[in-house]
Formats: sequence, structure tokens, C-alpha cells
Amino acid sequence: MAEDGHADDRPPEDLWLLLSDQVLLHIFRYISAPDLLRIKQVCRRWHRVGCDEFLWRDLLHIDYKVDRSVGLPPGRTSWMEEYYRLTACVPLMETEVLREHTHQVLHVSFSHNGEMFVTCSKDGLILLWDSGYPAKVRHHHDMKQFSWKYTQYSQFNSSDTLLLVSGVHFGTPHSTSGEIAVFSLQGEFELQCRMANKPYDIFGTWYNDRYLLSGDLYWLAHLVSTSILWLNKASQESSSEHVAIMDQLFRFYNRNASSVRSIMVADCLAPEAVETQKNTKPQSKPEEERSGNPPSHHAQTTPMPSAGPGTSKESSDSRKVRCDSTCDFPSPIQYKKEYRLAEAENSQDDAKSEEVLCDSGEASIEEGASILEGSSDDEDEDFEEEESVLESKDKFLIFTTGSKTFTPHQIGFKRIKPVQFRHRLDPGPSLQERLAEHRRRTELERQQLELGAPPRPPEPNWLDYDSVADRFDRIDHLIDLHGHIIGMGLSPDHRFLYVNSRPWPQNYEITNPLEPPHIAQEIDIHVIDLVTLQEVGTMLRAHKAYTPNNECFFIFLDVCNEYVASGAEDKFGHLWDRHYGTCLVKYPHDDVVNSVAFNPRDPEMLVTVSDDYSIKVWRSRRKVKGLSEEESLKGDEKLHGDIAQAVELRKGAKNRQRKRTVSRSFNPFSGLV
Repeated sequence: MAEDGHADDRPPEDLWLLLSDQVLLHIFRYISAPDLLRIKQVCRRWHRVGCDEFLWRDLLHIDYKVDRSVGLPPGRTSWMEEYYRLTACVPLMETEVLREHTHQVLHVSFSHNGEMFVTCSKDGLILLWDSGYPAKVRHHHDMKQFSWKYTQYSQFNSSDTLLLVSGVHFGTPHSTSGEIAVFSLQGEFELQCRMANKPYDIFGTWYNDRYLLSGDLYWLAHLVSTSILWLNKASQESSSEHVAIMDQLFRFYNRNASSVRSIMVADCLAPEAVETQKNTKPQSKPEEERSGNPPSHHAQTTPMPSAGPGTSKESSDSRKVRCDSTCDFPSPIQYKKEYRLAEAENSQDDAKSEEVLCDSGEASIEEGASILEGSSDDEDEDFEEEESVLESKDKFLIFTTGSKTFTPHQIGFKRIKPVQFRHRLDPGPSLQERLAEHRRRTELERQQLELGAPPRPPEPNWLDYDSVADRFDRIDHLIDLHGHIIGMGLSPDHRFLYVNSRPWPQNYEITNPLEPPHIAQEIDIHVIDLVTLQEVGTMLRAHKAYTPNNECFFIFLDVCNEYVASGAEDKFGHLWDRHYGTCLVKYPHDDVVNSVAFNPRDPEMLVTVSDDYSIKVWRSRRKVKGLSEEESLKGDEKLHGDIAQAVELRKGAKNRQRKRTVSRSFNPFSGLV
């Protein structure tokens, strides 16, 4: 009111200037983020109030459905910058759809430098792509010439000079035969070597930049086998038959038709005193399915049980008509306080570790190049030196296994001490000497039988583990997830392991190891701390999987510093924020999404691959804007037009799947630094 008692006759817009900061802040709480950024430009005072951190904290919690008890990630200081990251830096724009494969695409992986990615498919091809925009095929190789049924897995070595590719051999319906091939990435994508890999779902993995692990399986008795892990040289050419190219690393005991599978190697961060399990044994054996990426093998002739309550009775091909039409987002990852403490602890060392990795990566590239040249001098040195230490630090062998049934329901951990690799082989006795020794033993046995001496000692009782335990390596630690494990992914710092698992019913009972309990139609995500070897996070019933036990296959997931992504059978890929645990995006396909992969140098780029034969590249709004400006400056109107029309998956609170084009959408953070 004016002093004379009459109403203030100033214009209404001037009355806003009389409002206190507290009133303005209360009003701004009801404004959306785009509108808030607009009104911040009205004046300096409104700009100051609009930057209030508590205001942006509430916006982030509401718009992204984040639990209010979750604070800022360690090392971050601004809620407004976090809102910007979740809005502009999440890969949610479909910039490319690649259809060079002619069959279901099963796996995708990136090089460590982020410049390349590889896709594997049921067409038997390996496609090596440039990850720039637009993605283009750099090299390809058809593995069917080596009797491969299809390629199923790939992994770059640490220096990005070699590529490991795992595949499945043609064979009988119950064949478990696979193979690993190593390609040189220097030059014309030449095949370096091939090695057997049985069962094929061991996949194989790099031990270090020059050596890799493969597997073998031998049956000992009914439902009892042994899994052998071999350490192989990536370059297997030698000038002498006495130069070793492989050596046995571990030999594990398997019971109940199980086996070791899905191996990976991580830097060992756990203390020396790792709990040792007395009865350790690996697990596996589902049969190969007609559609999707087979994770398991089934060497038994016993038929699998039919689907029961809670499992789909459809064939694996019928997955193509199943879809989560509601597009509801899964529940968030629920972390324990132990994870938050470990997360804060790790954040203090992230910058230092990245610098060390960059320096060691450059050195390892030069080292890898010199190794690939394979000079005869190096071979002579290997021949002269019988043993050498491959790694001076301990590592963790991580794999899936089981003890109750053939399906992998446990995660095994084995500490790898510094390995002594034998470079020189003992030639042993000649053929003539071996034949003479055989005749001598035969004659000795005949004489003993004539004298009534007891026969040679009987074969070991392989069914009694305690009596033969000294012949096998013990697993250091086992974590039972009580369900079928279908995928694993390591965090970049090797601190956390994320696991996809389809749980068994509560209070389940297993009376026959060849008939595991029926698995759920949803996938749980488990988070395991590799220092304490304890589970520190879970997400129950996160995303969909419909296939029954005997057709269950791998759904690969990937982890970067900020996000977790996974495929699913509901025709969507899924992306969660690692810290907040909330699901941010669902990536649509026309069929099962088998694998996802982040660009390790650019988490704003993600690739998804599917049974619909397609490869989709997703980039963030910020990245797309930068590419659009870059292509426009180059004068390439075609590429500029393509990137400008990239399809965006909006993350609105009411409908997160609305499609817009970047050329017509408003970027609320276009002016935010």
C-alpha cells in the first residue's frame, strides 16, 4: 500500500522486485528446470536465487526419482551441475543405426582408447568399427572358414594392439567345442593364432598385454569333471619345438555336471587373507538355444525339465513378440552403506590412477608393438630363459560356477600369484626310449601277475572329492547368488563387480542337479565389492528375461565411472546412474538386446546390439550438439543434417520415451558452463 492508503499503482511487473529472496525461492520450487533457466536471465537477483543449490537438489530428486537420502557423488560440489550432467551428458540420442551384420548381433566391446569397437554375430563375422561419427567398418573377418558357427565375444588387450575373439564351433547339438582367435590391430587385421576353448562359454580373457587365458574340460566320472585354465602366448610362432606357447594355470574340480565359465581377470585389491572354501567346484551346462547368445553348454543327454510356474513356456524364438509395452522404468539400485564408504574412498584416488593408466598405456603400446614384430632374438632369449615372471602383482580370476546344479549360480574368486611361465620345454625321452620303457613295464606286470602279486593301484575315486583334493586348485572364495548368473561387468577401477542374475524361488530345493529350479522372468543386479568380497548393492527384478532354464542365455552388461548399462529380453537396453541408482534411459530395439558397451574414453557414447540384426549408437545431447557444429563448420551438409535429426529419448517425468529431434528441441542448459 502507498503512504496515502491507496493501492500501489506501479505496474505488476515491478511488484515482483519487492518480493524477498525467501518468497522467490518458494515460488521457484514449483517451476520446471527449463523455465527456471529462462527466468534466471531476468535480472542478477533472480539469477542468484535461481542458482540456489537446495533448489536444484530438489529438482534432481523429483525429476529423476532419486532417494532424498542420497547426496552428491564424492568429489562433486554442485547439484545444478549434476542436473546438467543427467540432462545433457547421458547418451540418449540415437545417432546411427548400423546394419552390416546379416544375423543376430551377440556382443560389442570397445578398445581402451575408445577409437574402435568390435561386434560379434551369428553370421560368423567379426566387424571392427571406427567409433568416430559416423561409425564405419575398418576391418572384417569371416570365421566360418575355420568351421566357426558364430562369433560370440571379443576383448581388446590393454595396449589395443591385439584383439581376442571367442566363437562356437559347428558340431553336434550337445557339442561344447569353441575356439579363441587373436588378431593383430597393427596393419591389416591379420590373424595371429587360434587356440581351443572348451566349453565355449568360458569366453576367454586377457591375463596381461601379451598372454591370454583359455579353458578345457575333461570328464572324470558321472557328473564330475575338471576345468583346466591355460595361459597362452598371444604370439605363438616360434623357431623351436622346445619353446612353450602355453602353460597350465589352474585345475578345478567340478561336480553335479558343472564347469567353470565366463572368466575374467581383475587387478587384485583384496587383502592377502582371502577366505578359502573347503569344497570348491565350478558349475554349468545348459543346451544351446536357437535364438540369442548362448551362455551355456549342455553335454548331458538327459532332457531338461519343462517350464513351470513363473517361467515362459514359449520357445526362444517367441521372445520376439514379448515386450514391456508400458515402458515403465525399473526400480533403482539399492546400495548399502559399505558401498557409499568405498565410493568415497575410491574418489580420492581416481585422478591419480587415471594418470598412471595413461602413462602405462602409452608404454604398453610401444611394448606391444615390439612384441608383435617377433624378432628371432626375442625367441632366442625365451629359449634360453626357462621361466620368467609375467606380472609382479597379484590378480583376481573371477568366474561363474556352481555346486548344486549345472547352471552357474555362484561366483568364484581365485587369487593369481605372480605367474612363472615356462619358456623352454623339456623334450623328454625319444620315441624309441618310450617304446622300450613301455615294453619293460608290460613285462614287469606280466611277471608280477604270474607270482600272484597284486595288480596296479586302482584309478582314483573321482566321486570322493576329499580323496583327490590334492590334485586340484582350491577356489579362494565363493558367493552364491541363488539363481542363474547371465552376465558380469567390472567397474573401470576394478573395485566393483556388477552381476546379472535370474533368481530361483525362495526356499527352493534341488533334488536333481540336472533339473535346477525354475528361474524368474526378471533379472536382478548384484553389486560386489572386490576388496571385501561382500555384496554391497542390489536391484531386484530390474529388467526382463523370458527364456526358461534350458534356453537361458547371456545378457551382457557394462560399467563406466558414472553409469551402468545392460541388455534385456524386453527389447530394451537399460541405463542406470551408478551413484544415484536410478534408471535414466531405456533404449528401444525390435528384439532382444544382447549386449551394451560404453566408450571408455567418452561415457557420453554407448553402443547397443540386438537380435534384430542392428547396432545402435547413442550419444549425449551435448555430444550431438558439438558434432553438429563440427560438421557444419566442415561444410558437410549431409552429415550435419543426419546428426541434427538424431532421435532423442526424452526423460520427462510424465513420459520418458517421447521422441524429439535435437534441431527442434529446447536445450535448457545451452548456456550453462
